[in-house]
Amino acid sequence: MFAFTITCMMVMGQRSAIELTFTAVNNTTHVQLDSIKVMNRTQGGKTILIWPDTVLEVLWVEVPESFSIADGFNLYQNYPNPFGDQTTIDLSIPDQGRVNLMVTDILGRTLFNRNMILTSGLHTLEFTSGEESLYFFLATWKGFRKSIKILHYGPGDDQRCTLTYLGSNSLEPERKSQASGKDFIISPGDTLLYIGYGVTLQSGILDTPEESETYTFQFTTSIPCPGTPTVNYEGQIYNTIQIFNQCWMKENLNVGTMIQGDLNMTDNGVIEKYCYGNVADSCNKYGGLYQWWEIMQYTIQQGVQGICPPGWHLPADEEWKVLEGAVDGQYRIGHDTWDDDGWRGLDAGTNLKTTSGWNENGNGTDLFGFSGLPGGYRSNFDIFYAVGYGGLWWTSTEWGYLGAWDRGSNYLGLGVHRVYTSGGSGCSVRCLRDY
Repeated sequence: MFAFTITCMMVMGQRSAIELTFTAVNNTTHVQLDSIKVMNRTQGGKTILIWPDTVLEVLWVEVPESFSIADGFNLYQNYPNPFGDQTTIDLSIPDQGRVNLMVTDILGRTLFNRNMILTSGLHTLEFTSGEESLYFFLATWKGFRKSIKILHYGPGDDQRCTLTYLGSNSLEPERKSQASGKDFIISPGDTLLYIGYGVTLQSGILDTPEESETYTFQFTTSIPCPGTPTVNYEGQIYNTIQIFNQCWMKENLNVGTMIQGDLNMTDNGVIEKYCYGNVADSCNKYGGLYQWWEIMQYTIQQGVQGICPPGWHLPADEEWKVLEGAVDGQYRIGHDTWDDDGWRGLDAGTNLKTTSGWNENGNGTDLFGFSGLPGGYRSNFDIFYAVGYGGLWWTSTEWGYLGAWDRGSNYLGLGVHRVYTSGGSGCSVRCLRDY
């Protein structure tokens, strides 16, 4: 066994250096790491440690109290607003990077979605309307999100809305004491992704370090979670499954009092659930379906316990990305493809689905024991859809004003679908054990 150590030299106030130490096991047997990739999921940037190089010194960016990394990222209100046919939107970013631009309607349906690599500066876009009277425009850069409401007047037409890039102006924000000669930057609050490699295996850990930590990569998979083979919660027994560093419940959560599908869930101190088709036995088979704010227990902090058991939490969007990379045959943990929305991956969906229970027998291999079921969903219009054909699972990561990211799979899909879903919809829930 050996350990990798990252030493983070801090220049903020009186805080001292912290050490991040890494080891690895296969179940309970120590194994040797070949290398570690460290990725900053908040600001971007990465570095790789290869044995025997085990220590990385990183200077933290000194950020005055009045400044944050997001201060130079702005999405300005469109003009004119309201508008007739076309309106102008300005966007500024402090550093070059990929920006996701998305437009949805009031029901949460995605009308436009594009990724663009933009340089630092002020960028101008032209938005052409379709037939909607209200749009939500969201820009995402390095994990930061900004959104505006766009009002459209006039008759409209049935054409699809479009977004045209008009150009940019140079704009360099001022920064204080950024370390020269360093290509990996850490600031307080950054989320880091550690990927450990051992021979042909890989394992990923997400964390936001605030003090010295020791991390242990787990290289075992497809077995009950060591030390926690089952969970007894609200009178039901749930099996667990270890998929490298993540310990998941093997079944969809089924907790709460059933209500009818034409009702909305409320903050009444009682966990409520939908059962597909308003049939109680559907919950026994597929688990409950829940609106997003109900599973979150009416908070918006991603990674909260919510309606999960103590010691478990609602997985964030980034944690689902780690799972997808861990099980996919081509795109591994930390690959850019997992940041896209829509269908992603070579066979992650196939590997996460059960081998039976899907329409036309599906194509699931359940290679890692996740046992994803086609529990269908309850739409924002109070209608149940797609049992046997597909399943949707919530993340705890909010998107825009009205909903959150989720993950979907259908009976013949090879990949996994990352999509924004209105919080009023009813989707399945999987709980993830706290690290």
